[in-house]
Amino acid sequence: MAITAAEVNKLRQQTGAGMMDCKNALVEANGDFENAIDILRKKGQKVAAKRGENDASEGLVIAKASSDGKSGVVLALNCETDFVAKNDGYYKLVDSLVDIALKNDPASIEDLKSLAYDEKLSVADKITEQIGVLGEKLDLSSYSTIKADKVVAYNHPGNQLATLVGLNSGSDVAEDAGKQVAMQVAAMNPIALDKNGVDARTIEREIEVGKELAIQEGKPADMAEKIAQGRLNKFFQENTLLSQAFVRDNKLTVEQFLVTTEKGLTVTEFKRFSLS
Repeated sequence: MAITAAEVNKLRQQTGAGMMDCKNALVEANGDFENAIDILRKKGQKVAAKRGENDASEGLVIAKASSDGKSGVVLALNCETDFVAKNDGYYKLVDSLVDIALKNDPASIEDLKSLAYDEKLSVADKITEQIGVLGEKLDLSSYSTIKADKVVAYNHPGNQLATLVGLNSGSDVAEDAGKQVAMQVAAMNPIALDKNGVDARTIEREIEVGKELAIQEGKPADMAEKIAQGRLNKFFQENTLLSQAFVRDNKLTVEQFLVTTEKGLTVTEFKRFSLS
C-alpha cells in the first residue's frame, strides 16, 4: 500500500528513527501505525542483542535540581560514539530521563527503568527503541539522588561531567555558595565530605605507603609511623571536600568559605559523575 510522507514523518517524530526505517516499518506493517512502532522496537531489541558486548564509553551526564530545590538527580546514559552523544536528540532523551527520575524518585537504576516513559513505553523500552534508532549500545550506567534543604546542580560544558551538592540551608546565599562548591567538586574530585567519610581500606593503604616512603627516605623505623600520620593528614586536606583549599580563594578551606558565607552553613552530601 502507498505510504504518505506525512505518515512517515509522524512516525519519525514519535520514535526518532530515520526516514527510511520509518517508511520500511510502515510498509511492513501495512500502514498500521502502532504495529510500525512495535517493528521499530523489535529492531532495537535485535540491535541490542548484537551490540551487547560493545564498549559504551561515550554518552552524556546530566544533573538537575527540582523546582523547589529540595532534591536533585544526576544520571549518565552511555553510548558508543561521541557522534551520537553530540546529537540534540540524544541530549533530549537523557534530559527526559532526568525529569522522570526527578518526578518519581526511583530508588535504583532498575526502578527507574521500570517507570513509564510515556503512555506506551517504559524507560527500559524507550532505551531499547533508541538502540534500534541509533544503531548503538546504550547503557543507563549511573544514577543517584540527593535530598537536602538546598540542592544545587552543576553541569560542566560538554555534559561529560556533572555534580550535585546538598546544603543544610535553603537561603539564597546558600544556593550561590552551593554553585561554587559544585564547581569545586567537579574540578577537584574529592573522595569524601570529610575524613570521617574515608573508608578504612583507603586510610590503611595511605598509612602503609607513608611508612614505606619514610623508610625509603632513610627515616628511622620508630619515626615512620608519625611521618605516615602527617602524610595522611595532608591526604585528607587534599582529598576531602570540606578540608580542600577553596579554588576561588585558596587562603580558605571549603569549610571556612561556607561558614563565612552563612553561619553554620555546610555541605551535607555531594555526588560527582564523570565519563572520563
